[in-house]
Amino acid sequence: MKLRLWPRSLVGQLVFAVAVMLFVAQAVNFVLLSRGLRQQTLAHGGGMAVGRIIDAVERDRRGDFRRPPDERDARDRPQRLIISDRPPPLPPGAVPMPDLANYVAGLLVEADVRAASVDAWVLPQRQRVQRPGLPRSVAVSAKIGDRYFAVRTRIASGGNRLQGFLIWQTLSLYLLLLIPIMIIAWRAAAPLRDLTRAARANPALRDAAPLEEEGPSDVRDLIAAFNAYRARIAAMLSDKDRMLGAVGHDLRTPLASLRVRVEGVEDDRLRDKMIASIEEMTAMLADILALARSGAGTEVPERIGLGALVTELAADYREQGKDVSLAAVDDAAVSARPMLLRRALRNLIDNAVAYGLRARLSVAVEGRKARIIVSDDGPGLSAEQIAALVEPFARGEQSRNRATGGAGLGLSIAREIAEGEGGTLVLASRAGGGLDAVIALPVQA
Repeated sequence: MKLRLWPRSLVGQLVFAVAVMLFVAQAVNFVLLSRGLRQQTLAHGGGMAVGRIIDAVERDRRGDFRRPPDERDARDRPQRLIISDRPPPLPPGAVPMPDLANYVAGLLVEADVRAASVDAWVLPQRQRVQRPGLPRSVAVSAKIGDRYFAVRTRIASGGNRLQGFLIWQTLSLYLLLLIPIMIIAWRAAAPLRDLTRAARANPALRDAAPLEEEGPSDVRDLIAAFNAYRARIAAMLSDKDRMLGAVGHDLRTPLASLRVRVEGVEDDRLRDKMIASIEEMTAMLADILALARSGAGTEVPERIGLGALVTELAADYREQGKDVSLAAVDDAAVSARPMLLRRALRNLIDNAVAYGLRARLSVAVEGRKARIIVSDDGPGLSAEQIAALVEPFARGEQSRNRATGGAGLGLSIAREIAEGEGGTLVLASRAGGGLDAVIALPVQA
């Protein structure tokens, strides 16, 4: 499984980017501070050791260490300085410290003191309880000429304190930066989520309230533009409905008048053809108006039990002598406009009976969706044919005879109705032959 680290949401991306950059900045800061602290530690401990070694070398050249003990200076008494012809003995547990040795060697070169070799060790602590942060005892030995000069000194041990300081600093920065960024990002993302839901809604639902303009000024301007855009779409759709209504009314009147006049034609064959043409024009006009108004209308959504609905439809078709049966029916209810939903299902059933010999109705609930399935036993369709048939005036039967092929608006009307109710229409061919037309609607609790 592919691991996806980059968040998808605006809030997640901002928080993730800032958190990563803070971590990188603190890592760089930690490296720089660690190096600075290390150099400071070496300068303090190594400088003291070099000073004592140079002082011992000068005094050894003057022969101060060869005088009797009672004639020596008080500075010679401490046992922190050893001068011998052999390497100094080391206690068990001493750990070499090459970086300090290299630092001391460099200081000796700068002081024009030639050392054949320089070594440094961290001496074991003598305390029973070794507390972190205490200075560490170190021994530095330099071979100058044929003599060894060994001194003991202390260096600070501040690594743990530095780590603790940086951890608390990082947490403080996260709290000071991430919380305001999360608040600002959430303030911008919440209106955008509302805007996304509104943009995905069916534009034919013209009773939707305008979105509240909130968030940053850029987001408020975007919401205001969207509200104005949706208002223009609603006005255009209303004008279209009024125009189609007027066209439908104006066309029905001459068609009815033409039908009355055709009844006076004496030639029976010619009269029947003329009447069939008039009826075809009337039915096509009704389909066009139904497609144009599928998302509008004054019908109020109601709670519909899908089991009772498909049972009633199957009984109506069987009374007409058509092969329509019921399969598995789950108990589910949806909120929809009943007349429009029945029209969509009737269009699917009519197609199944006309092209697939018979129709089987079933209802299945999957998650929060109720699926009304109209199955037939036809030859099925390819993906290209399915994509084409849901478009207006597309027909599976290529003749223009309405008795065999219709006007090609049945699937388009069913799709528009399903989307107007907040659902979808999906056509899928079965592996063993046949086609499933599925209207998926949100389940009502």
